[in-house]
Amino acid sequence: MTYLRRFDHVGVTVADLDATIDFFVTIGLEVEGRMFLDGDFVDTVTGIPGTRCEIAMLRAPEGGSALELARFVHPDHVPGSPAAMANELGLRNVSFEVVDLRGAVDQLAADGYGLVGGVGEYENEWRMAYVRGPEGIIVSLAERIG
Repeated sequence: MTYLRRFDHVGVTVADLDATIDFFVTIGLEVEGRMFLDGDFVDTVTGIPGTRCEIAMLRAPEGGSALELARFVHPDHVPGSPAAMANELGLRNVSFEVVDLRGAVDQLAADGYGLVGGVGEYENEWRMAYVRGPEGIIVSLAERIG
């Protein structure tokens, strides 16, 4: 028996929710909703009494799974490693297929977000780059070329 029905979302905790939303909107995600959560439900789920957080759900224009961004108002967030590389344990990247990799990379660079490495090509099928986004999140952008 399987318990899964579908993949729903990935959640990322951030300190600056507005800047992180702006970053992901720049590459094409759309904000589905934004709200504050507190009370028994979130205290129980997180295991942190007195939790208050603000979340935003973002999704690609064509649908699919969502990206949940959360900022903890109380208690304050615990710092992570903003310079973590792809081989560090834990969630290391969020990946999106794009239609114009160079354009996306150039736009993000103009906004102050640089490449982690370079733009690579895989077997004349994919062109890909890692961009270091807000909060140190590595965002993988891939363009189908084959």
